Amino acid sequence: MGFVRFVHKISEMSEKEKIKQRIGRILSQREKQTFVFTDTPLTPAAVLLPLYEKAGEYHVLFTKRTEKLMYHKGQICFPGGRCHEEDDSLLDTALREAFEEIGLLPEDVEVLGELDNMCTATSNFLITPFVGVIPYPYEFTVSTDEIDELIEVPVAALLDKRTYYEKLQSYDGIPYMGSFFDYEGKVIWGATAKILRQFLDLIFSEASD
Repeated sequence: MGFVRFVHKISEMSEKEKIKQRIGRILSQREKQTFVFTDTPLTPAAVLLPLYEKAGEYHVLFTKRTEKLMYHKGQICFPGGRCHEEDDSLLDTALREAFEEIGLLPEDVEVLGELDNMCTATSNFLITPFVGVIPYPYEFTVSTDEIDELIEVPVAALLDKRTYYEKLQSYDGIPYMGSFFDYEGKVIWGATAKILRQFLDLIFSEASD
């Protein structure tokens, strides 16, 4: 199944199931890695990359964080946060945070697998990303203390080469290439962009066939 078919509208349930199976297969068959570029102790955290089908094509749901939060103020992120003592696993962390932030019930998430662990440059988190399919339409209940708005982006737009760019940045004086997605003026960057880039490359590129 090639790149072009993924950006076409999905017309049958069987095709949607094939895509879900493909995601699950690719994520389960690869060896998970951890990307860390600091000696600073890291706090475990987890996020959910929520996928859903709308108007015949897959979308990704993001949140824009409020300015009230301690970390990543105003940034566009996936639902998620730090691991709490009561969480039995990092998956529990991702699902709990998604419920607290946007009212997404854990039982409404079909978890398809994990992406690589990714550390954050400034807040010292080690993020475990989970990919899950959620129902649509859905009655989200947004926590206004944490979330300013929900942002939905078609996968096709994220795959458009005009949406993505890289820019040289530095951390503690060490240069690195940062990833950026610009969708209708909404810029996704940082660890979220890195996680998103890996997901798209793994699942929707020609090389993944």
